[in-house]
Amino acid sequence: MQNKKLDTRTKALTINLDEKRYGTFAEIGAGQEVVRWFFTAGGAAGTISKSISAYDMKVSDAIYGTCERYVCRKRLQSMLDYEYKLNIERLQASRGLRTAFFTFADTVSARNFKGTNECHGWLGVKFQSHPRDEASQIIIHVRMLDDSNTQQQEALGIVGVNLLFGAFFYYHRPEQLVESLLDGLSTDRIEIDMIEFSGIEFRHVDNRLMSLQLVQLGLSNAAMFKPDGTVIQPSEALYKKSIIVERGSFRPVTHVNLDMLRCASAKFKETAESGDEEVVSIMEITMKNLMQTGDIDYHDFLARADVLAACGKTVLVSNYFEYYRLAAYLARYTKKSIGLTMGAHSLGEIFDEKYYINLAGGILEALGRLFKSGVKLYVYPFKDKGNEELITVENLQVSPEHSKLYHYLVEKGCIIQLDNYNPDILHIFSREILQKIKDGSDDWEEMVPEPVRNVIMEKAYFGYDPLRAGQGSSNQSPVVSV
Repeated sequence: MQNKKLDTRTKALTINLDEKRYGTFAEIGAGQEVVRWFFTAGGAAGTISKSISAYDMKVSDAIYGTCERYVCRKRLQSMLDYEYKLNIERLQASRGLRTAFFTFADTVSARNFKGTNECHGWLGVKFQSHPRDEASQIIIHVRMLDDSNTQQQEALGIVGVNLLFGAFFYYHRPEQLVESLLDGLSTDRIEIDMIEFSGIEFRHVDNRLMSLQLVQLGLSNAAMFKPDGTVIQPSEALYKKSIIVERGSFRPVTHVNLDMLRCASAKFKETAESGDEEVVSIMEITMKNLMQTGDIDYHDFLARADVLAACGKTVLVSNYFEYYRLAAYLARYTKKSIGLTMGAHSLGEIFDEKYYINLAGGILEALGRLFKSGVKLYVYPFKDKGNEELITVENLQVSPEHSKLYHYLVEKGCIIQLDNYNPDILHIFSREILQKIKDGSDDWEEMVPEPVRNVIMEKAYFGYDPLRAGQGSSNQSPVVSV
């Protein structure tokens, strides 16, 4: 089982034949597609203590408590907790010494008759890996991409069996568990945009790394987590909210990074008509940035995540290198204002044709997609250390063939210059700081926020060596801006 991919029926049968496993299936919406596999595989009496589908909302509320949204994480958790507790209360005395109990639950909205609803679902398993053990838990959120209700139900059943099989047989190898979730499926049918491990068996699992693996494997194009490392499902975090995003490498976070987001957020509230509504601010890292050396350095990723956490920032890891794809992703979840903030150097790259050779309409199509939802770009100035020239929206040089288009977008208010910046920090460059840290120089310490400095020194991130600190040269040459 370690090296060979098993088909769905074989996985269900393997679980049924495991005398140790026994538990409940509770499924709401899209039928009872997961438990169906266990009934048809054979030997289900040895696995299933109960199968329930509280489809009616009043019935569901009576069992699991009221909930504002029926397809949500809160509902799933109440289902898992309630059914798991019942198994322990009813069966622990009679078979607890030989049985590892579990509860599988899902709450799903599959394609409706008119095809107008969001097709997604929450799935989870709460289980004992050994009899009388403490509980462990895995929760995932899926988006179903098939065109028909029947196909979506089928895909849901398969991913549910994969989740159960992974929980029972790969719990000690969470990376393999994540990779197995789409066995028998493809990313054209199911997207998994959130996963969370918790409980005794996963006490050493970093859910940020698991989120990164979702994007790395192509199971999702984006994953989010909060400053405390808690993973969040994008639609629940962004639903009907105004959004401001800063993209960067954050190696490490500098005063410029925070000033850029501060300036953009202030200007965003003035120009985006967001008023007093909640604005979600996000720091985004692209997979392309994380894979600049070819492979992902997980220690480097955690270093970036930790310095962003030290600043209290929510992080988005995405596979949307092109800004128009990022804008489309955000617009999927909200009709409110969306703002992207960047340095003037990055703005110039948006007008480079080479990034759009895969689009039939080239740069015109890309910019049309970028700005079609009312997206605005908030641009932070860049000081050229060669000649001390301040590069802004007003004097940025783009190619002659795109000059009229560029100035049209500026005049229309799609591209906005940030004028509320701190001029005293424009000399700070992230890659220069990174080199200073590696060289043992200590004059980088004032170029980053204090919490960032403390994390770097405490955990020896970005090549920091306390034995060399203060011994390196302080005259390093800058490379590029943030």
